[in-house]
Amino acid sequence: MEQAITRLSIGDREIVLVGTAHVSRESVAEVTRIIEEEKPDRVCVELDEGRHRSMTGGGSWQNLDIGKVLREGKGFLLLANLVLASFQRRLGSDLGVKPGEEMLAAVNTAGALGIPCSLCDREISTTLRRAWARTSLWGKNKMLAAMLSSVFSSEKLSREEIEELKQKDMLQSMLDELAGYLPAAKEVLIDERDTYLAEKIGRAEGRRIVAVVGAGHVPGIVAYLNAMGPEPRDLSALESIPVKTLGARLAPWIIPAALVVLFGLGFLKSGWQMSLEMALKWLLANGGLAAVGSLLAFAHPLTIFVAFVGAPIATLNPFVGIGLFTGIAEAFLRKPRVRDFENLQTDVASVRGFYTNRVTHILLVFLLSSIGGMIGNFIAIPWITALLRGGK
Repeated sequence: MEQAITRLSIGDREIVLVGTAHVSRESVAEVTRIIEEEKPDRVCVELDEGRHRSMTGGGSWQNLDIGKVLREGKGFLLLANLVLASFQRRLGSDLGVKPGEEMLAAVNTAGALGIPCSLCDREISTTLRRAWARTSLWGKNKMLAAMLSSVFSSEKLSREEIEELKQKDMLQSMLDELAGYLPAAKEVLIDERDTYLAEKIGRAEGRRIVAVVGAGHVPGIVAYLNAMGPEPRDLSALESIPVKTLGARLAPWIIPAALVVLFGLGFLKSGWQMSLEMALKWLLANGGLAAVGSLLAFAHPLTIFVAFVGAPIATLNPFVGIGLFTGIAEAFLRKPRVRDFENLQTDVASVRGFYTNRVTHILLVFLLSSIGGMIGNFIAIPWITALLRGGK
């Protein structure tokens, strides 16, 4: 199947857009053939540095400090990246070719021919963080549910689904699906990447450029290039994480403030006895469900204890979450081994691998204890309020 080619003339320059619309060995061979025939001054590909490193085996998993990831608040981001890697690996096993392999073929062909090559996509981690920042609490919960269902799904693709997937750009298919869960982040997931890719391709050095991108990006890139002015666009805004709004900054303080007010009212109404009874109910709901979440992740017994005791403390401090405590505890008690990092990309493709690999297991403990603690808070506040009103 021949790739879709769009030729654009911009001043004295020619840009040849190669829209890869299927995942197959033929696609890889066709991209190679086009570059060899066109003999461009530069090749641009829809890859970022991180994806390129992971595809070429040059990823830095062995140097990953899981404790540092959790302390920096990047646990959800790392988990999202691993889920995407898991999804891609499953598709690769069914389709007979790794998603994105035609992009890697373009890089390798350019290198073999001595042609400069540019990685023109925005870092996937930046895309995910910008999407997360623009998403409401409900949207984030939907995203977490989608991530969990993806991890624990053992569903096999039918022959018809495999053939359909061969006609799609895999990364774009995943981001399109994510945009369905997070409509508020569609602009980040799809439109911004079209703009980013087009600007990078349009400003690439050379009079003749071959750009290999997913077919879904071609219309947006063509529209941008046709309207592109002579001055380069500053892309720093698309590479930064949006500053939180005042409401977003105040939101983490709502539950701690509500608890302090409720405990204070309880003390004014009946003294220390009611305040202590409220605290006990809060500990049982918040700490208990955080511990249950850790148990579901098969955490170490001491980690489960940390979840039970630490969740109420973490709730009162909006700058940390119980997932930080449980994740670091699990990382200390069950330190990741060299083979865990070596097998990381393989293990993320199965439920068993997620539990047995100590890196992903730590992330599961982090995630499930966080979810448990969050549910516990929503249960505890009405429970305490009922006690204040004279209920049981």
